[in-house]
Parts: sequence; structure tokens; C-alpha cells
Amino acid sequence: MQKLQIHFLGGSGTVTGSKFYLHTDEIKILVDCGFFQGAKELRKQNWESLPIQVSEIDVVLLTHGHLDHCGYLPLLVKQGFRGKILGTEPTLEIARIILEDSAKIQEEEAERANTEGYSKHHPALPLYTQKDVAFCLRLFESIEEGEINTLSENCTARYHYNGHIIGSTYIEINLFDKVFVFSGDVGRQEDELLRPPKQPEWADYLFVESTYGDRLHPEEDVEAILDNLVDRAIEERGVLIIPSFAVERLQSLMYQLWKLYKRNTIPNIPIFVDSPMGINVLKVFEHFPEWHKLPSTEYRNMQNRITLVGSYGETWETIDDPRPKIVIAGSGMVTGGRVLTYIQQLGDLESTTILLVGYQAEETRGRKLLEGASELKIFGKLIPIKAEIHHLESLSAHADQKELLEWMGTIKNIPEKVFLIHGEPPAMETYQHKIVEKFGWKCHIPKLNEIVELYL
Repeated sequence: MQKLQIHFLGGSGTVTGSKFYLHTDEIKILVDCGFFQGAKELRKQNWESLPIQVSEIDVVLLTHGHLDHCGYLPLLVKQGFRGKILGTEPTLEIARIILEDSAKIQEEEAERANTEGYSKHHPALPLYTQKDVAFCLRLFESIEEGEINTLSENCTARYHYNGHIIGSTYIEINLFDKVFVFSGDVGRQEDELLRPPKQPEWADYLFVESTYGDRLHPEEDVEAILDNLVDRAIEERGVLIIPSFAVERLQSLMYQLWKLYKRNTIPNIPIFVDSPMGINVLKVFEHFPEWHKLPSTEYRNMQNRITLVGSYGETWETIDDPRPKIVIAGSGMVTGGRVLTYIQQLGDLESTTILLVGYQAEETRGRKLLEGASELKIFGKLIPIKAEIHHLESLSAHADQKELLEWMGTIKNIPEKVFLIHGEPPAMETYQHKIVEKFGWKCHIPKLNEIVELYL
């Protein structure tokens, strides 16, 4: 009999910072290595070393390349990790783009804080640098979706397509003849760009996200909403600002707007995409056509219709452009990136519209806007908000409660335990009741830094 310890180092009681550590005498595995976002108390943990022997970790398995699943990797390496970091080829490419961008933003914000003197820390420092990221990338090793990978004598791992973003998977770990399934972030059954997620057939222990475990996505007429907001921007001679996640959401929005323009539903209004990371992700879509369903001709036509903003100088040129316009800029929860500059300069105008797309975590600026904030703190200063705020939830890249239950519904056995992860407490508790009601399975909601022991 083998003892397994599972350390819930992130993504537990929260939607960010996903890190799940499987510790046995034979092999030590970290599933995802995410960055904490949102609440200050969570973000503080990014500055702390993990409460494990990092140098003992043999391998990191990445479900996908979002910051809350890969953003802590450079810090893991700084703390002594020297094993392999495994993911699908597009996941590793997305992770590279996101980590390089994250380091660049941190360096720029630290420099700005030191110059303007608004940080409590003297000097303000980035969590990690672009050099740290470059060192971390040496450990990346790609694997094929669907193939069995031998990690040790009694452990294999297999990655399965699960939608959400390009390259995203759920991971099936066979450890001492027990099957551990980590859902990652499960995608939608119907998505503009991605195919429906594959579904697990067996799970002795299931670790499933619960971001939308307490709700269904509303049935919104996305095209009509976008059409109305574009009309408002034209009538008010204002700007429609869409904060967007750089991976999948940004490309999906581009495609939606391109389709509206192609059908003459919206006029030839200037559309700017100001996200260096999002622009780089477009190249990933081009390089990995087998991972999505956007035809190459549509991809090229869409790009030709939209202005891609490269430099920060071009950001200011876009702001100063007096024409009514649409600006899609990172980040999706307004936690950083170029969108902060647009809101800082244009958020106090009644002619401005801000369209939030998808999930907004607790205490992020995006959540505060949804809750009616009259001002936001940006770059150390309070900025009044007079812009009109809208929310489109149906474009979320996460499965809702119904879709999650359907995703789990193909499991043929009765799991020994279901662990609910990657969700806020109300969503987890509601989803737990639904699982018990529908399947009768035993569920556990782990706390942050909790350790669960199993005997295999």
C-alpha cells in the first residue's frame, strides 16, 4: 500500500493560483503552477515560497497556459525546481507568451512605481524578470494530446483536449493503478473557435473546476448586444472599450466583430486590438490549425479588417484618435496591461462604454466595475468612472453548471472522491449539492494549503 499526500497549494476556495502537489515516495508531481490574482491577501502569496521541498518535485504538468495556471513557474524555478515542465505544444507556446508578458509588465510597473513614488516598497521590485522566464523556458517539454507518457515505474499521464483555450487539456494520471483526473478549465460545448471538450470515462479521484458551479450562462444575443454597443459608440462619438483575456477570448471577440462587419450589421468603425500578448496568440492559432476550427481564409480576412496596436506609443495615438472606435485590450479582469491606460484616460467620460466579458474574480477592478464602483485606483491614483458598464457572460470560456455536469456524466465508475477546485465558496457549495443530488458521489471542498492523505 502506497501513501499519497495531496497538497492544495492554490485554486482551492478561489479561482486563481492553481497548484496541486501529489507527493509519494516514488514520484512527486505538481499539476499546474498558477499565479494568484484578485484579492490582496491572495496576491501576497505570490511573494512567498511554497511550503514544500520544491527541489524534490520531479515534474510539472500544465493543463493550459493561462496565468492562473502557469504564472508561478519562474518563481518555482527560482526556488530550486529543475524537473520537466510538460504540456501540449500550443500550451507551452501560450505559456511562453504569457510569462514573458507578465515579467515585462512587472518590470515596467516596478520602474513606474519607483519613478512616481507610489509604492510602499523602496525600491519596488518585480516578482520575476524576463531573465527568470528565459531560464524557466529551458525546462519546457511538449507532449502529444492523447498519448500515454511514462513518468515513473508506476505512474503515467495522458492529456485530453478540453476546449477552453487553444492547447488546453484535462489530465489523466494513472498512479499505482488509480486514475486521478484533473479537469483543468473545462470549455464550452458550443464555441466559436474551439471544438467541444473530450470527456473522461473513468476517475477514481476527480479534481473538477467549479468556476460557474452555481449558475448557468445566460442565453444572450451576443450579436445584438455588440451591435447596440457599437451604435452607442457611434452616436456618442465615444469609445467602446472591451477588456479581454489575450488567449481565445480576444480572438473570439475579433471573430464576432468581423462576422458582424461582413454581414453589414455594423458599419466600418475602426477596431483596434491593443494587446501585444493577444497579437502573439494570433500566431499560435495560425501555427496550430488542428487545435481550432477557424478557417485560414477567415483568419486572414479578420486580421486585415482590424488594426493591431504594437507599441505603447501607438496606444496613445489610438487614445488621441478622435473617431468613434472599438478598443479590445488586455487584461480581461482589468488587473493590468494596456486596458488600464485606456480606462485611466477615457473612463471618466460618459461617452465611453466598458464591456466586461466573462468571469470577474473577487476584488479585481473588473468585479468592482460590475459592482458599480464610481472610481478605480490605477497606477496609484483614483480615477473617476463615468463610463457606462456592460457585462457579457455568455462569451465565457468556462463551462457552466449544466455543461460541467454533462462533462462528468460520461464517467462509468463511482469515483472514490470528487474534489471541487478553482471556484469561489458559494459556487463550490452549490455545485457540491448538485453533484450529490445527480450522481450521489462523495465531494470534498479543500481549503487553501490543506493536505489530504490517501492510501493506494
